[in-house]
Amino acid sequence: MLQKQKEYIVDIVDIGQGGVGIGKCDGFTVFVDGGLIQDKIKVKINKSKKNYAVGDIVEIIEKSPFRVERACSDSLKDCGGCQIQELDYKNQLDIKTNEVKQVITRIGKLDNVLIHDTMGMDEPLRYRNKAQFPIQKVSGVPVIGFYKKKSHDIIPTDKCVIQHEVNDKIVKIIKTYISAYDVSIYDEKSHAGVLRHLVTKIGFTTNEVMVVLVAKENKLPHLDELVSVLRENVPGFKTLVVNVNKERTNVILGKENIVVVGEGKINDYIGDLVFEISPLSFFQVNPVQTEVLYNKALEYADLKENDTVFDIYCGIGSISLFLAQKASKVYGIEIVEDAIKDAKINAKLNNLDNVEFYVGKAEEVVPKMYKEGKTANVVVVDPPRKGCDEKVLDTIISMKPDRVVYVSCNPSTLARDLNYLDERGYKCTEIQPVDMFPHTMHVECVAKLVKKD
Repeated sequence: MLQKQKEYIVDIVDIGQGGVGIGKCDGFTVFVDGGLIQDKIKVKINKSKKNYAVGDIVEIIEKSPFRVERACSDSLKDCGGCQIQELDYKNQLDIKTNEVKQVITRIGKLDNVLIHDTMGMDEPLRYRNKAQFPIQKVSGVPVIGFYKKKSHDIIPTDKCVIQHEVNDKIVKIIKTYISAYDVSIYDEKSHAGVLRHLVTKIGFTTNEVMVVLVAKENKLPHLDELVSVLRENVPGFKTLVVNVNKERTNVILGKENIVVVGEGKINDYIGDLVFEISPLSFFQVNPVQTEVLYNKALEYADLKENDTVFDIYCGIGSISLFLAQKASKVYGIEIVEDAIKDAKINAKLNNLDNVEFYVGKAEEVVPKMYKEGKTANVVVVDPPRKGCDEKVLDTIISMKPDRVVYVSCNPSTLARDLNYLDERGYKCTEIQPVDMFPHTMHVECVAKLVKKD
């Protein structure tokens, strides 16, 4: 057992959840934030248990051959956004591929599944189309930035290399606006003050820009002057919205939007499809890789013009609309009512009338639809991190579709659900991991399943 507050030499042998380095010291496991595979480091132990210890890097004795220079400022090292930015990008992709392989074998207990290498980006920086910046007063001075890991303390930022470049300008403009007009800043402890967050959304294809100021009340000063500055300095600026969030909550956006200028929405494309984006609507944050992901789902669905598709957990209908371009009929099911409203708008925008959307819990709506005689020969699921509800899986099995496509943001629950389906007649033949969030440990997957003979 290693002793607290003592220093030890540790060899990092793997990277675990959250990008934490997994090290060995005399056969003992040590978890080290910031440790990379093949680092030899001096570590100060801050927690020691019977089977493991946790420590902080004191000194890097031998650098990993995979260690690269950070793309962003060292001051942002603790922001929690990019857990593995100092790891060479090819090795980031390798780690994600290996994670998928391990869970499919260990949790899914599946052999003979073709797991492809993770599809990465040519340019794995500046890929996010949405940013959320908390605003606080620190020692009486307003700051805009990101939360420090595992805290609500803000690390100030002028530049984030995974966000669209236009955010750098917007952050500076909002800082100047706050200072020039002595804007009241919200304090989450006392629930006093007004301005809480800055949220931006950018259309990567259209270059349209939305700026959202999240406030406890609609009492922000000199918004006309702010609009003038944004118009003058932000190419593509389209709309400014004040989102009112009066609640004492960690949830960023409230339900009320007050449009200051513009239409309170922007448009963007994924492939040939146009989508309307409002302050509250969900839209994939990496549009480049979203197209890669959806095209793979479409390939695995292998649609013919007379196919009927269920798209379960459809969100704003983005995958549904991709499918509707090839299928005879698509039914989308989603629990969030606002998302279904967006889905219907997006279907109209794209002149697709062969898609219907239903709102409700998938585990209730899907069995009900099946009982009423609605069925499909292709099923696509894109569930939240917890995976599919068992009732949904059971209905899919009863429906006996020819093909199932499973889009997943969590390899562990994907593996669990694939095992469940495998035992009930559906074989997973291949999985394509896609890197939607470079420099983080997240990986998305698309799995192809076929009915067993």
